[in-house]
Amino acid sequence: MAKTPQEARPQVAALPIRWKDGKLRVLLITSRTTRRWIIPKGWPMTDLSFPEAAAIEAQEEAGVVGQVLTTPLGHYHYRKVLSETESCLCKVTVYPLIVDRLEECWKEQDERTRRWVSAKEAVAHVQEPELAAILRALGKQCRSRADLEALGAPS
Repeated sequence: MAKTPQEARPQVAALPIRWKDGKLRVLLITSRTTRRWIIPKGWPMTDLSFPEAAAIEAQEEAGVVGQVLTTPLGHYHYRKVLSETESCLCKVTVYPLIVDRLEECWKEQDERTRRWVSAKEAVAHVQEPELAAILRALGKQCRSRADLEALGAPS
């Protein structure tokens, strides 16, 4: 029997954001195995809050450093392949991360590609419908950091 979203395993994600020439840009990265476009994400970490763990994932997977906001933008679900015969449903909580700098060298740089895109472009690149909805809302409603802080959804 398939797991329902209520039984999904929790994960955390950071959505790296910056404004360039007054326009919102988000950073997408490729997954290590399928090379599809995703955002940095991973499992919660002992002794760290969800936003703190999301910021660490962003640094390791995308080489971004910045300020992670504590109010999530929302959640999305996806099926994580654990092995050739096993997978699990994950519920990913997405936290915005305002990027201060991009590192030239980072932990997973040889395993991933990163690309800055508009929110509209990001919607077209990601495969998870709920993540696309988060990106679509972000693109429509977020013109500044103040707008971003007002967007947060309850966890």
